This record gives sequence, structure tokens and C-alpha cells, in this order.
Amino acid sequence: MRYALFLFLFLSWGTTFSQDLHSLKELKPDTDFENIHVQKITEDSLQSTFVIWIKQSVSEHYHAEHTENIVVIAGKATMTLGDSTFTIRAGDHLTIPKGTPHSVTKVFGRKPLQVLSIQSPKFDGSDRIFTKK
Repeated sequence: MRYALFLFLFLSWGTTFSQDLHSLKELKPDTDFENIHVQKITEDSLQSTFVIWIKQSVSEHYHAEHTENIVVIAGKATMTLGDSTFTIRAGDHLTIPKGTPHSVTKVFGRKPLQVLSIQSPKFDGSDRIFTKK
């Protein structure tokens, strides 16, 4: 009886919070784009989550009030973070502390780099500051 109750509660809890379930590898841009396409997939007062496709590069910038967590879904690229330059590829995760300059300098291959970007707190775009004009 206890097992059945546990199973019921577990399954009920799982379905209650599954409304935001996304298959990230199957998610496609909802429009054609030249270099960068950003698609918001969820947001609340504490965070904003985006899928971002990058064909070529992202100019160096930082976020004055946001920490950004990146998970690479597909592709391979060269990225700078502060004074470091390295290669990112599918499966990689990195945290970009607020105030840290970062950029994508080159995407390898013909398919765009696809990343999951989770920004905290809620991101409205106003604190993205480009370091070079």
C-alpha cells in the first residue's frame, strides 16, 4: 500500500511540472536568421532561459547584473571568457559570472552552434554591455 501511494505521488508530481518539457535537440529556430537567433523557452521572476543559435560569432560583451549558465547542445566553437580562450562543443557547460566579458569568436562547420542559456535573475536585455563598438 505504501509503495502504491509513493508511486502515485511520484507520478503525479512528475506530470504536474512537465508543462515546460522541451526536447532541446529537436528545437529549431522559428525564423530564418543571418548570424544569431535567440528563442526564449521559459521565464519567471528569478531566471530567463533561452536557446541560442550562432552561425558565425558573438561580439564581446558582459552582463552587469546577471550570471549566465551555458550548456552546448550542438556544434563546436571558439569562445573567450575573461582572459581565456578555449573550444566549446556539445555537452559542455560553463558559468559566466556577472561582469565577465565573453564572446564566441568562431563557429566551426556549416551548422550553427546551439546553446541553452540560463540567466539569473530574469533577463530583459538591458544589462548586455558590448565592450567594443
